[in-house]
Amino acid sequence: MIDASRDISHLAPPADRELVQMLPAEAYTSDDVLTWERRHLYAGAWTCLGRVDDLFPPEGTVTQRAVRVGDVSCLVVRAGDGVNLFANTCRHRGHELLPLDGHSGGESTKRMISCPYHAWTYDLSGRLKGAPGFREVESFSFEDHGLVELPAEVWNGWVFAHAAHPVGAAEVPPFERYVGDLARMLAPYDIGSLVVADRHTYEVAANWKVIAENYHECYHCPLIHPELCQVTPPDSGDNYDLPGTWIGGGMVLRDGMASMSLDGSLAATPLPGVNPTAVEYLHLLPNLLVSAHPDYVMTHRMVPLAPGRTWVECSWLTLPSAAASGAPGAVEFWDITNRQDWAACESVQRGLESPHFRPGPFAPREDAVAQLVSMIGAAYRSGGLSA
Repeated sequence: MIDASRDISHLAPPADRELVQMLPAEAYTSDDVLTWERRHLYAGAWTCLGRVDDLFPPEGTVTQRAVRVGDVSCLVVRAGDGVNLFANTCRHRGHELLPLDGHSGGESTKRMISCPYHAWTYDLSGRLKGAPGFREVESFSFEDHGLVELPAEVWNGWVFAHAAHPVGAAEVPPFERYVGDLARMLAPYDIGSLVVADRHTYEVAANWKVIAENYHECYHCPLIHPELCQVTPPDSGDNYDLPGTWIGGGMVLRDGMASMSLDGSLAATPLPGVNPTAVEYLHLLPNLLVSAHPDYVMTHRMVPLAPGRTWVECSWLTLPSAAASGAPGAVEFWDITNRQDWAACESVQRGLESPHFRPGPFAPREDAVAQLVSMIGAAYRSGGLSA
């Protein structure tokens, strides 16, 4: 049986090395390690579930949806302008309230939550309202058998969930401290007011950490990203070291370039109040990558499917007035760049599976990757991510 509580601290790179090195191959190829990460880095941190409007389309009637957060089956429920999150398990005998297949599952338009096994029924705040046959049982308390509520936050139009502990538990990282200075970095982009102009999904034959590591450096850009290097110098910008459970850095556009597109022209209406020459590459751990441009914000949301397989949702967000056009210049540019990255990541994954792989050191220009690996290594030692 795979054990999510096993000790994997031995996989953390030595903290006293002058040069930080990669994690050992087991961290990228082992079912046991991914099981631990699903519990402690995904369920046990703050995982992005997607945009509110994707989970609950404004023009629709969906009130509840089954989702997987790490290794925990959850029920996310529309609650006015926000959301509630519950364990997707009936308080009677544990049947799923909505079916879950893979990382997403069933949805419902009902105003009550009903278990399909024995018809226990809850309102959308999780209170038990109906339990057939128990009205006559004097010792039974409806108040004691509500759904287990889990922490959820809506931030910048995304829904974030913590699924390892219930609301109020001391182990839940405070969301504002977890996000830290990332809130200030993204404030000029007003991402909560943006809408999805286009979206692609990919299934990449690589570990989610390989994808994240690739995202955090442009050491590889001159070799595999000719289109990107035409619009931004690969050695431009710098990385940040600021409070919060995130890492990242900025780059600058070449003179005469207005955005990241194949010809450097704007792909959408410029976002008011943002730096017209800067591009930010930011990662809120574990699974949300935010690339902020002068005219659009691109995100990658990662869901690990297996040690060597990751589902990636890539979304392009623009001002509502520009969304109908779909930002094709940005979409085409980044689809090319994404596929170049996926090929490199898949090659790395194959190399990690070789019996001859040994962790190598990170170059000075890979300092953000070193920071990422150090954060994950610290989580391996301590049992989870922390701000």
